Amino acid sequence: MTESGKPILYSYFRSSCSWRVRIALALKGIDYETVPINLIKDGGQQFSKDFQALNPMKQVPALKIDGITIHQSLAIIEYLEETRPTPRLLPQDPKKRASVRMISDLIAGGIQPLQNLSVLKQVGEEIQLTWAQNAITSGFNALEQILQSTAGIYCVGDEVTMADLCLVPQVANAERFKVDLTPYPTISSVNKRLLVLEAFQVSHPCRQPDTPTELRA
Repeated sequence: MTESGKPILYSYFRSSCSWRVRIALALKGIDYETVPINLIKDGGQQFSKDFQALNPMKQVPALKIDGITIHQSLAIIEYLEETRPTPRLLPQDPKKRASVRMISDLIAGGIQPLQNLSVLKQVGEEIQLTWAQNAITSGFNALEQILQSTAGIYCVGDEVTMADLCLVPQVANAERFKVDLTPYPTISSVNKRLLVLEAFQVSHPCRQPDTPTELRA
């Protein structure tokens, strides 16, 4: 934490994992400072010795809070939920809570890692777009089916949960990779309702300290 006592979020404006955490911080009203980590500049600032000492996985986000440093977006969100439980991001009902975790894991473990920057570099520039589209489409085929049984206003019922924090950044990734969202009406409608909420707007990649001028809104 800073001398002012604020948590420090190491983040990249376009990182969907960082965006999940920014939404959680905004929803819970936690004031924090951002340290931008540019994943492209200078070969990737996440590979610097200073950042590797902070997070040996060389990934964002990382959050310094309460005297500890936490990596991995879902672990960060769960810590915030346990230490600052209002508003609740995990339902009290154990069945709904399981659904939230299932959807969150599906996105964070089954879709996003297959189309993130480090993987795309490995597959080669000529097939990056097709690779990302296939990864997202495969995951969204399953996610659409699941949401048809769990969704109310949002992913699980009518309260914003951790699942929603994962959904919105992943839909943004789908749009960036030009995935046709027509076959996913439930995903699209839930995403649309979430994007009007203040916490999702202030945490948006187009409104971050490190957002390039041409991408600001």
